[in-house]
Amino acid sequence: MNLMRMCAIALVGTAACGLLAGCTEADSRTAPNTSERPPVLQTRDALTIESVAARAGELGDSIPARVAFRPQALASVSVPVQARVVTVHVSPGDVVSEDAPLMTLKGAEVAATRAALAQAAARSAAADDMLARQTEMLKRGVGLEVERFGAEIAAREAVAELDRAQRAADQLGDGPNDQFTLRAPTSGVVTEVRARIGAMASPDGEALVDIGNPDKLFVIADVAEHELAAITVGQPAKVAIRSIGATYDAVVERIGRTVDADQRRVPVYIGLNGTTKPLSPGMLVDVRLQTDATAHLSLPVEAVLIKDGDRYIVYVENESGVLQPRSITIGASRNGRVAVTDGLRSGEKVVVKGALLLDSSSEQLL
Repeated sequence: MNLMRMCAIALVGTAACGLLAGCTEADSRTAPNTSERPPVLQTRDALTIESVAARAGELGDSIPARVAFRPQALASVSVPVQARVVTVHVSPGDVVSEDAPLMTLKGAEVAATRAALAQAAARSAAADDMLARQTEMLKRGVGLEVERFGAEIAAREAVAELDRAQRAADQLGDGPNDQFTLRAPTSGVVTEVRARIGAMASPDGEALVDIGNPDKLFVIADVAEHELAAITVGQPAKVAIRSIGATYDAVVERIGRTVDADQRRVPVYIGLNGTTKPLSPGMLVDVRLQTDATAHLSLPVEAVLIKDGDRYIVYVENESGVLQPRSITIGASRNGRVAVTDGLRSGEKVVVKGALLLDSSSEQLL
């Protein structure tokens, strides 16, 4: 039996009867012999009682976090047809504008795509001429409506084929014969280049270049699963950038739905209020989440007892000085304190130290 359990058994006897509600004179007479108990455990001095109050501001210690691109801030550039890399024009870290050249490639499929466009254009022109001829002949009375109608259908089909070939060629852009230049679809910073001169690239392969928009960043904090009860969308936060020693206002934008199976943590996505220029993807930062001072009370974890395995209780002193057990609902615990979301009011007096001495059948929260 550990020391705390021995102390609990001692105090539940005669000394505790004057402190707890519901203790009768018979209980006092049948209490165990206390002659060998330390005198301090038979008095109220064994307990620490404090008024519970809302703790405004930060939720415990800072949470390590990282900076990342928002999903819509990343562009991955691939090739529309199979081709071989001839020249690479960019390197990681380069700032590029929209339509800037990224690399030059060449391949037989490039030439075939451009040839298909030329052939489709020729067929469309010929179909238009045939339709015009059949229309004119019909006007002169030497043509047949069925022949003019057939020419009209052929012209429409030729136009559709030309449109398809034009879209395929537009993906390649301009270039001589079997070469084309891969261009940036948006402005931003080149984050990765996977292409090597002489390597083959195909549409179903991995992207050759990644481009990120540095103005579209957020902070990802991995929060312990049991702390999520104290976090809500719209909650204020502070983001501290270690490398430059600066702190910025932020807000919780979204809370992830997937819990990491190993770490039991959930990603919380936080956006800065204003510019993101101090941030760079991959940068390590510290996040402090702020609570609503009117909504959350907190207690030292040792003040909360676990009763019957699933009920949390504290001992509250009433106006007569009697200590009464009360069930509460708890939230997140950090830095040695636990949030109380229901069951207590600000200003009530609670046993914050020595609560286990009042109920030997309970267990400490932590």
